[in-house]
Order: sequence, then C-alpha cells, then structure tokens
Amino acid sequence: METQADIALIGLAVMGQNLILNMNDHGYTVVAYNRTAAKTQEFLQGPAKDTNIIGAESLEELVGLLAKPRKIMMMVRAGDAVDATIEQLLPLLDEGDLIIDGGNSNFEDSQRRALALREKNMLYIGSGVSGGEEGARNGPSIMPGGNPAAWPLVKELFQSISAKTDSGDPCCEWVGDNGSGHFVKMVHNGIEYGDMQLICEAYHFMKSVLGFSNSQMQAVFEKWNQQELGSYLIEISAEILGFQENGVYVLDAIVDRAGQKGTGKWTGINALELGVPLTLIGEAVFSRCLSAIKEERMGAEKVLSGPAAAPALDDDTDAIVKQLGDALLAAKIISYTQGYMLMRAAAEEYDWTLDYGAIAQMWRGGCIIRSVFLDDIKNAYDKQPDLTNLLLDEYFTKAIDSTQNGWRKTIAMAVEHGIPVPALSSALAFYDGYRTGRLPANMLQAQRDYFGAHTYERLDKPAGERFHTNWTGEGGDVSSSSYDA
Repeated sequence: METQADIALIGLAVMGQNLILNMNDHGYTVVAYNRTAAKTQEFLQGPAKDTNIIGAESLEELVGLLAKPRKIMMMVRAGDAVDATIEQLLPLLDEGDLIIDGGNSNFEDSQRRALALREKNMLYIGSGVSGGEEGARNGPSIMPGGNPAAWPLVKELFQSISAKTDSGDPCCEWVGDNGSGHFVKMVHNGIEYGDMQLICEAYHFMKSVLGFSNSQMQAVFEKWNQQELGSYLIEISAEILGFQENGVYVLDAIVDRAGQKGTGKWTGINALELGVPLTLIGEAVFSRCLSAIKEERMGAEKVLSGPAAAPALDDDTDAIVKQLGDALLAAKIISYTQGYMLMRAAAEEYDWTLDYGAIAQMWRGGCIIRSVFLDDIKNAYDKQPDLTNLLLDEYFTKAIDSTQNGWRKTIAMAVEHGIPVPALSSALAFYDGYRTGRLPANMLQAQRDYFGAHTYERLDKPAGERFHTNWTGEGGDVSSSSYDA
C-alpha cells in the first residue's frame, strides 16, 4: 500500500472533522478514520468531497497509508476510549511513531501515557485544542505537551493550522513535558468557567437590579466589547442577548440549569491538591452545581425570603453600569491571576518548564477565552519571566486600583438587592486577602493547637520552629506532629 499521507486523525465528531478540513486547506494529506465506517463514508461524501482527504476503513489501512515516522491524532472521548485506541494502535506501529491525543483528557492520564509510550520508544503528545467548531475549522488555539522529541514532527503542521495573533504569530507553541499541554488546557477551561460565570452575574445584575431589557443589555455588552473587556465571550453574549426566533428572545426560553463536562471540576480538584486558592473558578463550578438543583430552588423560592426592601436606585444608571464593568474587569483579572498561580505551582510540582508569556499568546486567538488583555499578560511575563503573581505587574496593579471602587460598590449593591454574585465577591475576597500582610490564621492555628495539639509558629521565633501551649492546664506538653496534607 502506497504511503502518502502526512497525518491521520481518528474520531469524526465535529472537532475531528473540522480539524481535518483545516489541515487539508493548508496542503496536508490527511487520513480520516472513525470506528463506525459509515461515519467515515458520510464525511468523505459530504464535507470532505473533492478534497485530498483519504478515508480508511480499518486501523491497519490507516497505518499503511502514512509516511514514516507515522503521526496519528486522536479526537475521541477522554478516558477509556483513548487508552483503548492506543492499545489497538501499538501492535501496528514502529519505534519513533507519534500518537497525539487532542481531546479533553485529564493531564494525569497524559502524564501516564507519555511515560508508557516513552518506554516503548514511541512518541506521545497530549494537546489541548480550544476554539470549538469554528476554531477547529478556521484556526484553534493548540497547546501541545509530551515528549519534546515529538514537537519537530508536527510543529509546522500545528502552527500552520492554528489561529494567529494580529501580528501573525501562531497561537500554538510547545508547552512542556508529559501532561503539561493538557494541564494548560485544563486551566484554560477553568478560566473559561470563571469568565462565563462572571458574565452571567453581570447579566443577572442588569436584569434584576437595573431592570434592563435584553436590548439594553445587548448594547452594554457591545460597548464593553469595544473596551478593555473586549473578548470572545463578551462578543457572543451580546449576540445571544439580541437573538430572536419568531419575535421571542431565545435566551429567555432557556432553562437555568447548566451542564459541565468536568474540566472545571478537575481544575478545582488540582488546586486543592496543590494548595492554590483558586476561589473564583471554584465558585464558578459550584454555581453550576447550584443551578443543577432547579426543582429544589423553585421550592425554596416559595419559602425563603430576601431583603425586606431593596434601597432605591440612583437615577444615574450609566454610573452603575460603569461600576459593573469595572467589577467585571477586576474579577476577570483575578480569574487569570489564579489560573497562572495554579500553573506555576504545577510546574514546580511536576518539574515542568512553562513559558507563561507564550501561554498567553496561545490563548490570544482561536480559543474561547481569547480577550484583549492577554497581550498585557504576555507583556508582563516577557518583562519579568519569574513574576510571582500577575497582580504585582504594574499594568495589573493599576488596573485593579482604577476598578476596585466600582467592584466594591457593585457587590454591595448586589448584596442589598439579594442578587447572588459568588464569582465577583469571591474574587474580591481573594484580592483583599492577598494584599493583607497579616491574616487571622493565627487564631486558626491557636484553635488547632487547643483541640489537637497541632502546634504553631511564633512571630518572634525562626520560621519552622514549632510550639505548643497547654491552653487548659490539663492537656500536658505532648504535641502532635506537624505536616501539611
């Protein structure tokens, strides 16, 4: 069988089909394969008709059509399906061949797969791909990590099909070893959860506190999209607010019960494991969980009351909207700040070398969280690669200084009106905690020592030296060992 194709792609759902068409547009010969042969034929006779795309009816045929070293990309459901596909491919491949997982896999699975294939002298890439259907077709953000030896085999291909910044730079660069690519994609999705929840809270505030119509809210979002808040999610939110079918706003007919596929939850779980205060993204995940208990909330609405009487609004709604925009921008900065804190902690934990400026560039185009101030994040890390926290960069310090008054007023007004703003308010609590040199954790440490003899450190003694107090006079001098779980 003649070897002619540059790459094969397994999995012909929406993302897989559109990535193949994207690759074909850029001059690459692609083998398309789906476990259900009928789906392959449907693709070849439909969207792929009159292209150079080749169909394969079996994995054996797929492998035989590829030039060596073979490059095979999977766009299949995360979990067991990925492992099963790899196991089916292994007997058909040679040393030096490359397997790429472009799905939403858990980074820990990618860590395991990269090491297992390395032992077999095969190459592995676990790559985040963001941008949805449109991005896959016209240029996604691609975040590859795995075995560094694999990168030269696909660098040109990946960077050619990826989105480009306004200056023409590809939104794709090598992330790092083993599972780092999927980790960065996981953090991307966590930030996406946060951004979406913040927008929902701004929408709820305008609708319930200000009494705005859909067209009024659409105008606000359109204005925001021309300013510092400019982003893909703000842009599509404006379009959603204005979309009608048969004279009815579709948004108003949608049930307020949100779904999720797990990446936001993974982000929160990993933050807990690494001890990173990822509060905003955590609240965004929990907000989806709260939305899921729709029937229970409807029952509670009949029993539980809010503020007896909300204060009258100032007639200057423009000023209130300006404050809301400031709150949204400030909290959005916190969302990215916490995401970068998590990546920094993971890099230390898993011995990865991450280029934080390059990650911002990868997110600048094609992906769901693309936004104007990602350029400012890239600039911050280009100026200071060892920046410990995004808030300490001059641009973001000034941005928070200029927006925090509106941020605080917005949250206070929401509280007075009984409108939940968990992401906005948790972001502010994080900011106030981070800027406070002395927190009340001394009381917490005293409590732990009181009931469990867990010991504590003292301000007037060297760090790491532990002390125990016999608080009751009956506890004795024996203390518990001290460690952080």
